[in-house]
Amino acid sequence: MLEKRRQLPQKHVSDQENFIYCLEGVDDIENVNVTEAQESLEQLAMKYGIASINKTCDTIEGLEDSLNTLVLDDHNFKDYEIIYLVMHGEANSICLNDYYYTLQEIAEIFEGRLKGKILHFSNAKILDLDEEEAQYFLDITNAKAVSGYGNEYDGVSSANLDKAFFNLFKEDDNMFDVVEELHQRHYNVCKLLDFRLYY
Repeated sequence: MLEKRRQLPQKHVSDQENFIYCLEGVDDIENVNVTEAQESLEQLAMKYGIASINKTCDTIEGLEDSLNTLVLDDHNFKDYEIIYLVMHGEANSICLNDYYYTLQEIAEIFEGRLKGKILHFSNAKILDLDEEEAQYFLDITNAKAVSGYGNEYDGVSSANLDKAFFNLFKEDDNMFDVVEELHQRHYNVCKLLDFRLYY
């Protein structure tokens, strides 16, 4: 497992820390190329002081292990507001190692473990759930929300919009205010990528 932890020195002890936990699907975890997501999280740390952990996985077992490590071993787990998933897939599935897993299957792996978290998908995959699928996922995982994009990558990466989204959470922890602000500040990109939030 590749694990990169970035943290900046704290300015004030009273500053509330924000963490992003990124799970990224790659073809082979032995291949140590720096990905766009890793560069993006690096910029988030440098520019906005938001610390993150990036873990890559190439199998569903790797995804599960990464989540177990986070939930069971990381004492900062309560500080992670957002779990950022950078994975290929289709409307209601992710793809790892040429295998597709539905969000229903993913929900069962994450069962009850995502209380209060927002699961955010980059536009490496589209996110298109019907009401029942979204509700099932939220009920099973206890997540606060699932967000992502309705339009495929098509040459436009969501990385910059993802960064803006994460940074707004640093300023305001009301999810609805954050989404409204994101649309006000980045209306055209939100529209182009079809930003969605299921809650």
